[in-house]
Amino acid sequence: MSRDALKTLFHPFETGVIDPPGEDERVLFLGAEAGYRRPQDFSASIAAVQPLRSLYRVLEAARADVTPVAEGEGYDAALVLCGKHKGENEDRIAEALKRTRAGALVVIAGGKEDGIQPLRKKIGKFGWDGDSLPKYHGVAFWFTRPEDVSQAVSALAKVAVRVDGLFEASPGMFSHDRVDAGSELLASRLPKDFAGHAADFGAGWGYLSVMLAHASPGLKGIDLFEADYEALEAARVNMMANAPSTPARFYWHDLTSEETRDKYDLIVMNPPFHEGHAAEPSLGAAIIKSAAKALKHGGRLMLVANRGLPYEQVLAEAFKESGETCRNARFKVLWAKR
Repeated sequence: MSRDALKTLFHPFETGVIDPPGEDERVLFLGAEAGYRRPQDFSASIAAVQPLRSLYRVLEAARADVTPVAEGEGYDAALVLCGKHKGENEDRIAEALKRTRAGALVVIAGGKEDGIQPLRKKIGKFGWDGDSLPKYHGVAFWFTRPEDVSQAVSALAKVAVRVDGLFEASPGMFSHDRVDAGSELLASRLPKDFAGHAADFGAGWGYLSVMLAHASPGLKGIDLFEADYEALEAARVNMMANAPSTPARFYWHDLTSEETRDKYDLIVMNPPFHEGHAAEPSLGAAIIKSAAKALKHGGRLMLVANRGLPYEQVLAEAFKESGETCRNARFKVLWAKR
């Protein structure tokens, strides 16, 4: 997502189109990111909400009051910074409606690539008093929260999806409505007799962890590492529902900047390679390097990737041995040994 969206969000306050909230007021900031500048007279306290670990840590370093999930109610205003997921954007507006008081100001902003115009039109159909202002290649729009928001909350709040009748996931999570084809290919190659300690790097909503538990029921335990707080909570639910006898620990963790505490015999992963809207293979490469540090000597990494991603060189540099297990038209399964 463009950082310009942050400036777009605060622009109506900067220009005096909207009166900034005063020092006795409380503002809920959903999808918060660091780097914003408070306009003059914007003296209200801000409760920031950011479920993505990397962005959360930047806010924390900036001494923001930040939590991974929204808390409290009766806020005097809400700010919503949109991202690339339609369902997640709508859910954040629903959250703003639930946690603000009647008469509160709700301000939403995003870039064109975030689908801000269709979102503005959808919210406009509720007929609430408000306006909009384009700036910095995006749009900010706002409205006054009415007394009764039940219909809007019901229409906008995201609903958990059942995947293959076994798993729970929600909009905004990677492959939230189906098993990812790459993960499915890797799952078909998981060991059947593994009996050590495993980790799932970038576990998402827990599919690979459940599949490893099914393939090797004798494993000693598995640690799930995931940067998205909400996806990690879904993984917790999915492991309990589908592999209740497998010892599992869950870590809200940024693998690109935070080292793991323990060492593992096996790490499985379908590493992310997108940062916002842009392809960023270096993200996957950083997690591969993190896996090399987290494996015991002789430990093994198994990963799946799009065929075009150049991870072989990273594996050759970080591991003693590496190679390819299989590939199909879209994906390849790679392995490496520490």
